[in-house]
Amino acid sequence: MKAIVVNNPGDVSQLEFQEIARPILQTGEVLVQVKAISINPVDVKSRAGKGVYGRIKNQSPLILGWDISGVVTESKVEQFKTGDEVFGMVNFPGHGKAYAEYVAAAASQLALKPANISHEEAAASTLAALTAYQAMVHNANVQAGQKVLVHAASGGVGHFAVQLAKYLGAHVTGTSSARNKDFILNLGADEHLDYTAYDWASHPEEFDFVLDGVGGETVDKSLLVTKRGSTIISIPTGLNEAVTEKAKAKGVNGYFMLVQSSGSDMQQVATLLEKGIWKAHVSEIYPFEQMASAHLQVESGRTVGKVVVTL
Repeated sequence: MKAIVVNNPGDVSQLEFQEIARPILQTGEVLVQVKAISINPVDVKSRAGKGVYGRIKNQSPLILGWDISGVVTESKVEQFKTGDEVFGMVNFPGHGKAYAEYVAAAASQLALKPANISHEEAAASTLAALTAYQAMVHNANVQAGQKVLVHAASGGVGHFAVQLAKYLGAHVTGTSSARNKDFILNLGADEHLDYTAYDWASHPEEFDFVLDGVGGETVDKSLLVTKRGSTIISIPTGLNEAVTEKAKAKGVNGYFMLVQSSGSDMQQVATLLEKGIWKAHVSEIYPFEQMASAHLQVESGRTVGKVVVTL
């Protein structure tokens, strides 16, 4: 089968096409013929030697990718049978091996793909959707009537987070540059903030929960606008020690969250997609042969919604 292997960390020239053997299934796994793969910032960072590269660097062959949608061609479980369309985030933050024509995946990490969405939309609704779901439902327990701030609201995690927070009954504010204002409001956000021209120090301390998909100084800005007892979850870089101390001094719960593969959460994602509560926005679709272009698009930091690669 075709696969993309990374022999050394670096730029997109390190994404090398190879012919390798199909995976051999273990008990509890299914073999998925991949139809679509979602590309995330962690893919780009890991290719460059950051992200989760340190966790998987000794794997050979090292195959990036975690987000898949496809068709079961072999099964060693009762849960899924040959011909089932499934999607999920495979073995994150371990070795997912998704950049391949076939992927061996634990059935406990997958869900049936809703019939009303495409493989492209399903692949897009894996790591990003799970991050938003786990942050808001499991970690922050967002409640109706709360005020929620979503940074990078036009991005992969952000656009799912806006929709989920609104569904949970929160008053939602999303940040982006001015050009994505309409996109964010159309997702259901109540308000939009242009992060490039906003005076954070003048904003009232009103938010109960902040989801930070940017990192760095964004966490400091978030502390200026959160209530005492509120929660800030940072995804890309986590909270450094100084910011953690600042959060603690203000009575704010601030911490880093790393999404985990979960079939039960994927089933919740599937339900939200099936009911139309969540809609994945896929802005760019590339063929497998153009994986490098997909990486460069994500690396630009200007993607609205998600980038997907098809096989």
